[in-house]
Amino acid sequence: MVRIIKKGITYAESKEADLKVRATVESMLKEVGEKGDVAVRELSGRLDKWSPESFKLSGEQVENIIAGLPQQVIEDIKFAQTQIRNFAQKQRESIKDIEVETLPGVILGHKNIPVNSVGCYVPGGRYPMVASAHMSVLTAKVAGVQRVIACTPPIHGEIPASTVAAMHMAGADEIYILGGVQAVAAMALGTETIKPVDMLVGPGNAYVAEAKRQLYGKVGIDLFAGPTEVLVIADHTADAETCATDLLGQAEHGPTTPAILLTTSEELAHATLKEIERQLQTLPTADIASVSWRDYGQVIVVDTVEELVSEGDRIASEHVEVLTENPRYFLEKMTNYGALFLGDKTNVAYGDKVIGTNHTLPTKEAARYTGGLWVGKFLKTCTYQEVRTAEASAMIGEYCSRLCAIENFSAHQAQADLRVKRHGKKEAELMGNK
Repeated sequence: MVRIIKKGITYAESKEADLKVRATVESMLKEVGEKGDVAVRELSGRLDKWSPESFKLSGEQVENIIAGLPQQVIEDIKFAQTQIRNFAQKQRESIKDIEVETLPGVILGHKNIPVNSVGCYVPGGRYPMVASAHMSVLTAKVAGVQRVIACTPPIHGEIPASTVAAMHMAGADEIYILGGVQAVAAMALGTETIKPVDMLVGPGNAYVAEAKRQLYGKVGIDLFAGPTEVLVIADHTADAETCATDLLGQAEHGPTTPAILLTTSEELAHATLKEIERQLQTLPTADIASVSWRDYGQVIVVDTVEELVSEGDRIASEHVEVLTENPRYFLEKMTNYGALFLGDKTNVAYGDKVIGTNHTLPTKEAARYTGGLWVGKFLKTCTYQEVRTAEASAMIGEYCSRLCAIENFSAHQAQADLRVKRHGKKEAELMGNK
C-alpha cells in the first residue's frame, strides 16, 4: 500500500514552459534567424549586459584565462575529465560496425558515423556548471565529432575562468562567452560569424530548454530537459541524515526541483522530514532548496521492497539513489531511471561532477523511454546494403515485386521487376550454358 506523508506539486499539475516562455523564445529565435549577429549582440547586451568586441575567445585569451587559475583547480578538472573520458571510451569501444551476409550474395551492414558538428551549452548564473563542459564537449570528442563549439554566459560581467578551462581541456574547437536563448539560436541557426551546428546538447534554464525544443528538427538535440530530479529509495537500514543531505543536494539546483523519498520505513520518513528542516537552518543555498522542498518535495511510504520497485518505476526519476540492505536488487529489477546510485558510499554529486558517468539525464518521466547523454547520442547508426550476385537480385526481386503489388506501389514494383528481368534472364542463360 502506498501512503503519501508529504505531497508535492506533480508534473501533471504544473507547466514548466508556459505560454509566455514559448512566445518569448519563439520571438527571440525569429530575431536571430532574421538578423544574425546583430540580434545576438542586442539580446546579449540587454539580457546579460555583455557586448564584447568578439564573443569568441581567441587562443591567446584562453591561454591567459587558464594561466590565471590555481593549479589545484586545473588538477581537479583533469582528474574529473580523466574519469569521464575513460568511461566514454569504453562505451565507444562497445559500439561496433557490422557487416553480414544474410543470404548468399546479399550483404547488409551498418556504420556508426559521428555527427559532423555539435554545439554544447554550458550553463552559468548562480552555479557555473563546469562539469557540463566535461559531459558534453569531451563526450562528443570521444565519439569522434570533428567540430565541437561551446557557449557559456558571462557571470556578473566576467568570463567564468574555470568553465573556459574545462571547455578547452575537454577539446572544444571554438569557445564563445555567450548565454541564453541567443547562444542556442546562434549555434543552431548560424550567424555571419558562427557557422551552424548539426546538434545541440547541454542543460539550461526554462528558456534554453524551450529554445532547444523549438529548434529540434532543424538540429538534433540530446534530451527535452526539465528541472533536475532525485528519488531516494530507502529501507530500515538507511539513516535520516544521509537521506536529507542527498535530497537537499539536488533541491538546491532550483525552486522547481522534485526531490522524493520513497521508503518502507515510516519512522525514517518522519525522521528525514525533521532532519531536512534542521539542515535548512544552516545550508548556504537554503533560499532555493527550501522553496524546492516546500513545493516539490515528496515523502512516500510503502510496505514492501516490491512496491519500492514499482513506485520507483512509476516515478521514473532522473537520479535514483538506493539506500537499502540489497542495493543491487534494484539494478536487477528497476527499468525506469536516468542513472542509479547504489549504496550509501555513492551519491548523485559523484555522478554529477566526477565519477565518470554522464550527468545529462532524462527528466519529466522521460526515463520511461530513453537513457541519458553518452557517446552513442553523437553517433548515427546508418545502414547499407549490397546485392552481389544476379541470382540473389532476381530472387529478392520476385518477393519484392509481389509485396509491392499488395501495397499498390507500381513504381516500386517496377524497380523489382526490372532486376528480375535483367538478372533472372542472365542467371537462366548462365545455367543453360552449364
